[in-house]
Amino acid sequence: MEKFIAGLAAGAMLGALWVANSNKTRALVQKGQEELKERVDAYIDEKLSQMEQSGQEKKK
Repeated sequence: MEKFIAGLAAGAMLGALWVANSNKTRALVQKGQEELKERVDAYIDEKLSQMEQSGQEKKK
């Protein structure tokens, strides 16, 4: 188990170095993060509007 954890940590460090030194990869990661943020924002907006609609229906 210790070998697995050590390998995982070493892989994570090497991956972080690779991303930090690669402009193309960094741009790709940032693009993915932005797309994820947009999806989460859209999901939250959808849920909020559903909650508002159900709240208005209960008031009637």
